[in-house]
Amino acid sequence: MDKSIIQLVDELPTDNITVKVLNALNYVVPGTWDNLVGFDNTIRVVTGETDPKVIQKIRDRATSLYNDPQKGYKNAVALYQNIDKADTVMATAALANKIGEKISFLSFLGNITPKADTTQTIDLILKIAVEIIAFCQINGIPQPNPQEFANSLGSNYQGASLMRMIGLVSLDAITPLGPNFLAKIHSIIDGADSSIITKNPVFLAVKNFLPGNSDSDKFGFITQSFNSVQGWMSNLVEKTGITPQSISKNLGGFIQIADDNLDFVAAFLDQTTNYYEHTGIQTVARSVILAAHQLVQAEPPELPPAEVVDSAFTVGQKVEVFYEEDEEWYEAVIKKVKGNKYFVHYVGYESDDDEWIKEENIR
Repeated sequence: MDKSIIQLVDELPTDNITVKVLNALNYVVPGTWDNLVGFDNTIRVVTGETDPKVIQKIRDRATSLYNDPQKGYKNAVALYQNIDKADTVMATAALANKIGEKISFLSFLGNITPKADTTQTIDLILKIAVEIIAFCQINGIPQPNPQEFANSLGSNYQGASLMRMIGLVSLDAITPLGPNFLAKIHSIIDGADSSIITKNPVFLAVKNFLPGNSDSDKFGFITQSFNSVQGWMSNLVEKTGITPQSISKNLGGFIQIADDNLDFVAAFLDQTTNYYEHTGIQTVARSVILAAHQLVQAEPPELPPAEVVDSAFTVGQKVEVFYEEDEEWYEAVIKKVKGNKYFVHYVGYESDDDEWIKEENIR
């Protein structure tokens, strides 16, 4: 059985190698990420609400939204989970390849596993495609749109979402492929036989989520996705000065790294971390909590329990309400009845003006 969004957030670790890696990468754009865990705690931080009753309402609404098949929240989490699980399998192959290159008597491994640069490139561009699809799912965009995603990167991506993209550039691009990672990626995918990607285990793990009726169509979407984001990736590197050396230095607090072994480190981190799933769950949680909070705020305020009395007016009835401040009658519609009090909407006015009115002020 799938876990609820509450379980997923409550089970996020407060400190493991994934968290350590993300904390280390926070140097790229300081203050980008805080390891926000615990669903109720996330509600308090994201919405500013502290009333336990309101928090419970948000929990309930968030659960319903997450489970709604018309929404994309659950699909987005599945994407983040699938790409990370498949990534672990490919990391094993990449690590075996690197061991074969470095250790002579294990060189046969280099002949039976995919080349690490190719493996890492495929992993990277598939993560970009998955990110675009998840972004569209979370934001209710019917069709995956690489350009709309690229436009949003510069203005709307923050917190866990931005940290995930920083991790992508740092761990899946620069660390294994070097500072000229964009040129390397193009050398592998431009004019390449699409089967190089479509037979890849990571591709197969997310294939059903990718748009297109054929493997060729899906390969086209993957390529289009990378092309839409490479400018942002290049600008991030230029603005922040990320280098293999700076990444190595900041990871060096808990991983012993030699500059000529960064390819090993990349494969090792792919095996031992799930930064995509971790930050992906945080992104979905934030989005679903904000949506739930809006719904809760739109609910009419509750009145304390009252004695049961016969009501003179009914829900949906058009009435006039006497407004004492200017001694005028205003047309309104009754939206809710509780005893001899009525929650009304004033015709021609915003819902912010809706309020509870005593029966004596209605005709």
